[in-house]
Amino acid sequence: MALGERVRDLTRLAFQMGNNWMTLAGTALTTSSAFVLIWFWLMELSSPRQIHPYAGILLFICLPALFLVGLVLIPIGILRERRKHRAAGESPLPLQAVDFKQPGVRRLLTVVGLLTFINVGILGTAGLKGVEYMDSNQFCGLTCHTVMSPEYTAFLDSPHSRVGCAQCHIGHGAPALVRAKLSGTRQLFAVAFGTFSRPIPSPVEHLRPARETCEQCHWPQKFSDDKLIVRTKFADDEANTATTSVLLLKIGGHTPNGTTGIHGRHLDAMSRISYVSTDPRRQEIPKVTYREENGTLTEYVSDDFKTMPKEKLDKASTRAMDCIDCHNRPTHAFQLPDRAVDKALANKRISADLPFIKKKAVELLKVEYADQKAAAAKIPVELAEYYRTTYPEIYKQKRAAVDAAGEVVKSIYLRNVFPEMKITWGTHPNNIGHEEAVGCFRCHDGMHTSADGRTIKGDCDTCHTILAQDEKDPKILKDFGMK
Repeated sequence: MALGERVRDLTRLAFQMGNNWMTLAGTALTTSSAFVLIWFWLMELSSPRQIHPYAGILLFICLPALFLVGLVLIPIGILRERRKHRAAGESPLPLQAVDFKQPGVRRLLTVVGLLTFINVGILGTAGLKGVEYMDSNQFCGLTCHTVMSPEYTAFLDSPHSRVGCAQCHIGHGAPALVRAKLSGTRQLFAVAFGTFSRPIPSPVEHLRPARETCEQCHWPQKFSDDKLIVRTKFADDEANTATTSVLLLKIGGHTPNGTTGIHGRHLDAMSRISYVSTDPRRQEIPKVTYREENGTLTEYVSDDFKTMPKEKLDKASTRAMDCIDCHNRPTHAFQLPDRAVDKALANKRISADLPFIKKKAVELLKVEYADQKAAAAKIPVELAEYYRTTYPEIYKQKRAAVDAAGEVVKSIYLRNVFPEMKITWGTHPNNIGHEEAVGCFRCHDGMHTSADGRTIKGDCDTCHTILAQDEKDPKILKDFGMK
C-alpha cells in the first residue's frame, strides 16, 4: 500500500474513532485551556501587578486541571467508541502497518511527538506554577480571607513579613509537601462547610520543630550579647505624660566572662528543659525538668501538681522546650490596646499634644463593635466628636491632628481585633516577657520547687537589669548618648 493511502487510512480511522462527544470535548478543553494558560503566563511575565488570589486559583489550579482532564478524555473517548463499534458488530478500518522508513510517516510522528512534548511542557509548567502559587503568601493569607485574615494581617506587620509561609509551615522535601496538601484538603472542606475554629487554635499542633525552622536563621548558642530595651509609656492624664523605662535584657548564651543568659539557660546544644502542661494553650505549667551542667535532671514542681487529680494528669502533655514556647507569636503577634497606643504616640503617628488622647484612644479601642466595618466607621467619628464637644478650640486649631489620630486608632483596631473570628484583645497571649500575659511567670513564679528546696527564681534581676523605670528624663539615656 502506498504511503499516501496509509496516512489517509490512519487519518480516517482517527476521525472515525475520535468523532464522539467525549473525545471532542477533551480536545476542546485541552486546546482552549492550553491557549489561555500560555497567554496568561506571557501576561504574567510582562505585568508588574499582583494576581488576585481568586484569579490565581482559576489560572494556576482550575485551568491546568481542565487541561489534564481534556488530555485524559481524548483516549478514553476513542477506546469507548471502538468498543461501541465492536459491540454493534461493525468493523472499523483495520490498523495499517507503519513503515518508519517512509518520510511521510516520520513527518507525522515528528508532528505527534512535537505536540506531545508541548503538552508535557504545558502540563509540567502548570503543575510547577500551581505548587508555587499554593505555597505563596498570597494564597495562604488571602484565599480563605475570613479564616486567615487575622494571621495574615499580623504577618504583614511582623519581623518575618519577608519570610514565606511555606518555609515555616511546610518545610522541605516531598513528604512535607504531601502532608501539607493533605492537611490543606481537610482545611478546604472546613472552610467550605463553615466548620473551622473561631479563632484558630494556638499553639499550632504538629508545627515543625524549631531546629528546622527558627534555627535555620537564628542560632541560640551564638547569642552572647545583652539587649538594651527602651520603652516609653504615656499616662492617662490630660498631658499624656511620657515616662521611659530602660532595661538591659540578658538574652545571651554563654558569655566570655562565664555568665549565662536567657538563651544559654533555656536552649543549648543539649536539650535543657522539658515541662508538663495541663492546658492546650500551654499556659499552665506545673512541672519543669531541668538538665544541669553535669547532665543530672532536676524536677521543679508546683503545689498544684502534687495535688492534681489523676484524670487531669493523664490529659497533660510533656514537651521539650524550644523557641516557640517563649516566642509563641513570633510572626502572628497581636498587640494590646495600651501598648499599641503607646507605640503610636512614641512614633509620633498620634500627636501627644491632644489632651487625653491616650485615655480616649484606649477607651474607643476597647468598645465592642459588631464587626470591623462598624469599628472603622465609628472610631474616627467618635474621636472627632469628643474633641469637638470637649475641646472645641483645640479641635479648630488641630483638626488635622485629630483626624490623623482617628485614622491611626482605627488602624490599630483593624490590625488586632477580628470579631468575625472571635479575636479580641488578649485572645492570643504573647509569652515573651510578663507584662502582656503570664509569659515567663508560668515557670518563674517562685512556686516551682525541687526536692532539695531550690526554686525557679522569679526576681527581676534574673533576666534583666533595670537601668531606669518610669522616669520622665532618664539620665542613663544621656550617658549612652541616646538623648
